[in-house]
Amino acid sequence: MNRFVLHRHDASRPHYDLRLERDGVLKSWAVPRGLPLFAGVKRLAVEVEDHPLDYIDFEGIIPEGLYGAGSVEVWDSGAYRAESWEDGKIVFDLNGKRFSGRYILIRTGGRNWLTFKFKGDS
Repeated sequence: MNRFVLHRHDASRPHYDLRLERDGVLKSWAVPRGLPLFAGVKRLAVEVEDHPLDYIDFEGIIPEGLYGAGSVEVWDSGAYRAESWEDGKIVFDLNGKRFSGRYILIRTGGRNWLTFKFKGDS
C-alpha cells in the first residue's frame, strides 16, 4: 500500500489538496469542497502539479508572494491501495483517520476531475 495525505490549505481560496503517492511523487488534486464523506456526493477535483514525497508531512505557512501562500495542515493521512489507475480513471481505497472506503477520480476534461465515494461505503 502507498501513502496518501489530505491537506487543508487556507490559500487565497480555501480548499483541500488530495495527494496520492505514486512513482516516487505525490500525484495531487485541489478539491475545493473536500472529499465526500458519503456515497452519492460528487466533488470537483482539479489536477495540479506533482509534489515531492517529503511534502506528505508538511504543515506550516507558505509565505505571501509564493505560489500557494497561506497555511497548510494535514487534515488526514494514511495508506491507500489503487484498485486501478488508468488514464482518466483512478479507483482507490483509503485507510485514514477521517476518510476510509473506496473512492474514484474520473477526468471530465483538461485538469478537471470528479471524485466520489462508492455506494455501500457510507
